[in-house]
This record gives sequence, C-alpha cells and structure tokens, in this order.
Amino acid sequence: MTNANALIDNFTANLGDWRGDTLANIRRVIREADPNIVEEVKWRGAAVWSHDGIICVANAFKDKVKLIFYLGSSLPDPDKLFNNGLEGKQWRTIDFYHGDKINEPALKTLIRAAVNYNRDKVKTAGKPKTAKTATTKKTAK
Repeated sequence: MTNANALIDNFTANLGDWRGDTLANIRRVIREADPNIVEEVKWRGAAVWSHDGIICVANAFKDKVKLIFYLGSSLPDPDKLFNNGLEGKQWRTIDFYHGDKINEPALKTLIRAAVNYNRDKVKTAGKPKTAKTATTKKTAK
C-alpha cells in the first residue's frame, strides 16, 4: 500500500459519516473501472486518480462529496452524471449529496472514457508534427 492509499483510507475513515461511505464507494468504483489507475493525494488532502494524466479529483465538503473530472468537458456523458460545472471550459463535476445513489455502471463508463481520452492525448503528443504549408494572403488593390 502506498502512502497515498493509506492517506485516502484514513481520510475516508475519519469522516465518520455518509460522506466517508460515499467517498469509499466512489473510490471502489474508480479502481474497478481501471485497476491501473494511480492514487495520489494533492491540494490539501484531495484524493486524485491519474492514468496518463489526471482523471478525477474527489473531496468531501460539509454537505456533499464532489467528484471533479479534470477534462470533463471533453468527455461524453450519455447518462447525465455531471450535475455541476456544466458551463466550464474544462472541468465537470458530480456532486453527491446525502442519500444519493451512485450509478456505478455509468461512473465506470465515464472513468474509462477519461482514461481513453488521456491515452489518446499521450499518443497524439508523441507523433511527429507535420510541416504546415505556407499560405499567402492576397492583397487588395
């Protein structure tokens, strides 16, 4: 177990209420969706999951557990899981409130879509760039 895994374990256990249970369930679903995902703790204790780049970040707040998809605006969301940050240029979030059920199959699909998106970005970044052809502007007489 890595230090990040232990920190996330302790964080969820110390919440001691529905938020800890929700965060633990989200974490389980993420790990089931991608067994090769890397867990980290960043930004004042936020749980971060990465695979070829950041996939999502989770944290508990007073009235919710927030799951932030770093590149959520680029992901398909056919099950309409995103319920906050919908106008943002990059991030999308899912806010879970007390009593909310996690749509596990849809969340796994979203996690896998984020992994695939990151993987495709890495592949594209590694390809040599083609030379751009010069264009000339016609000047008005």
